[in-house]
Amino acid sequence: MVDLRAKPYYLSEEQEAWVKRSIASMSPEEKIGQLFTIMTYLPGVREENIKRELDSFHQGGLRWQRKTAEETYEQNRLYQKHSRIPLLIAANCDTGGAECVPDGTYIATAAQATAGGDERTAYHIGLVSAREAGSIGANWLFNPVCDIYLNWRNTIVNTRSFGEDPDTVLRMARAYIRGVRDSGFAMACTAKHFPGDGTEERDQHLVIGCNDQSVEEWEQSFGKVYRGLIDDGIEAVMVGHICQRALSQKYRPGIRDEEILPATLAPELLNDVLRQELGFNGLIITDATQMIGFNAAMPREKAIPAAIAAGCDMILFTNDTAEDFGYMRAGVESGVITPERLQEALERILGLKAKLGLTESYAYPSPEYKTKYVGCAEHLAFRREAADLCTTLVKGTQKLLPIDPKDKRVFLVYERNIPNTRAYSGDPVRELLKDELERVGFTVDICPTFYDLEAESGVNFRNFLTMMDKGSRKTFRQKYDLVLLVLNYTGYAQTNEVRVTWSTDHSVDQPWYLAEVPTVAVSLNFTNHLHDIPQAKTFINAYGSKPENIRALVERLIGKSAFTGKAEENVFCGRWETKL
Repeated sequence: MVDLRAKPYYLSEEQEAWVKRSIASMSPEEKIGQLFTIMTYLPGVREENIKRELDSFHQGGLRWQRKTAEETYEQNRLYQKHSRIPLLIAANCDTGGAECVPDGTYIATAAQATAGGDERTAYHIGLVSAREAGSIGANWLFNPVCDIYLNWRNTIVNTRSFGEDPDTVLRMARAYIRGVRDSGFAMACTAKHFPGDGTEERDQHLVIGCNDQSVEEWEQSFGKVYRGLIDDGIEAVMVGHICQRALSQKYRPGIRDEEILPATLAPELLNDVLRQELGFNGLIITDATQMIGFNAAMPREKAIPAAIAAGCDMILFTNDTAEDFGYMRAGVESGVITPERLQEALERILGLKAKLGLTESYAYPSPEYKTKYVGCAEHLAFRREAADLCTTLVKGTQKLLPIDPKDKRVFLVYERNIPNTRAYSGDPVRELLKDELERVGFTVDICPTFYDLEAESGVNFRNFLTMMDKGSRKTFRQKYDLVLLVLNYTGYAQTNEVRVTWSTDHSVDQPWYLAEVPTVAVSLNFTNHLHDIPQAKTFINAYGSKPENIRALVERLIGKSAFTGKAEENVFCGRWETKL
């Protein structure tokens, strides 16, 4: 049963009484609504639409699509104004406030923070995330990410993880949380994605994930991280659509492989492991339920109530909200969700609200906080510091750096995810790179891509000939002193792995030039590109495409500043030749 006086709630007698009184006052429909954290897709900020949604679904939590800080502040204010019981309003802030509002501040990725060596960057990510999210009405962070980067092929956690070492992940997650606690806002934190991502290369947006560690391996890695954060008093755990066969077999002897379910639907992982073994008394929320990892396990009609019955307290996002609401109601009425299980979930949801002050005395944040914090100079200084501290020379066997830019002509090759060429009109990061290189004295020519040519004249045979024409090697060597190959690949939920993809076959942007002209290869995001360009003798991880990251990169190319970032072993992708 739920102990609201204990960790992580520590409620007073009066607060506990509010929880029990509030649940008792709810209609059956209101109780069902509390089990959902809904993503709002409402256009604009219209009070009548917000009120209509709340009157229909009585949701317990809210996430929103990207709107400006001003729009989000007003939207969240209206949601709280018209909600009988204040909402848990969640923000997903892996890298800072820019993930909750576009005018917020990007600080760094988790991978970048770990490259810096100390905890400052992780602390600043947490601090800025809480300040900027809190100032626009959020009170719940879906962070920190506690996944461990154990498989170099995994791109969903590549930059979102604090690395390959469990002790480092725990230390950095704690630093992130300290930043949140020091923000001045009442903000809950969430450890994700239990039972742990990063052991395989697949993405739960597309497939049911599998953590295939043994029980002992899991205990020494993910178990250590979750146990540490639970002991510290973290308020919530987000459960991934990830199965853990060894743990399921340990706690359900005789379970058949076809009966093993992702953790969001597996009572042995939620109750036996997370609740009993790890002692977690806080709120359990599913990962997003639009993901294939959830929907492939069983029909949605069964999965929605089954997740609550298995031990989750809240459902993250809906498909068709009215339909999902009906599925949950049917689960309650049929007894799939027992009255006791429903009461437990509601006590944990309202217990967290009480801890955060989301009761009848709740006061929405003053607008002056938004002006003070979102995109402020102090936060931008944290981003500059992270870029300076964390930029990493992964490999320098060619002894090429530093480079004197005087009289040096650079062939700039810039690669990114395949764009939608119907909307493609160049890339501002590529132009920023050119400007920064020219600012310090380089002369720069940009290698065309097939996307540029297609945007100019459509797909035609002449474009293919242009892209395949590498010209005379002798002429190329005479013309260029340096090739700068910059890789800017991002994203997940579209492919299980994100790898370097050249703009067309046999094209001039492919790295034929590595053995002809001194070449520096740079990644602006993922850390595992040496697998696809192992012959690059000079390789840098810059961890971001913001102006601060680009300037920090260029300053280190010319020796104005030193590389201080450190690379983990996974950057070499388990290959001997990537180290040469």
